[in-house]
Amino acid sequence: MTSILPPFPRFVMTIFEPISTVAGFTMPFIAAETFVAEQVPGSAVESISDNARMLALQLGNIYLLLAMVSIAVLYTTTEPKVVRNYVIALWLADIGHIATTGYVMGYDKFMDFANYNPTTWGNVGVTAFLCVTRTVYLLGLFGPDRKPLPAGKKVQ
Repeated sequence: MTSILPPFPRFVMTIFEPISTVAGFTMPFIAAETFVAEQVPGSAVESISDNARMLALQLGNIYLLLAMVSIAVLYTTTEPKVVRNYVIALWLADIGHIATTGYVMGYDKFMDFANYNPTTWGNVGVTAFLCVTRTVYLLGLFGPDRKPLPAGKKVQ
């Protein structure tokens, strides 16, 4: 792995996040109705329109794309500017994801953590964790980026 990230953000962004986004990819394909209903806690699982199914499946596809792009960028580049700019883009997307979820849920449901379902914990809790991890990384609090090893050298 050529990731120059310090150990904790490297684990979070190159292992945990791709696995979680692949999980987000699978749900709409396994149970689109449940996936759609769980976007807002307390919603009943109902039959969905072809439009809603299409949106759910396209969102799942975007989760898979995100996993592949994360792996491609963070496992292959040794350029600190590329990594930093990619992390900034993800950080902005995290904020937008949480804000959009909160806007649609409404303040009362958004703050009612006790009634969150697994999808809401993913949309809000996991995304907040990723956003905090990215913030701490961007502030340099995990330490400096690792220096890339010359080609052919192994990490010990």
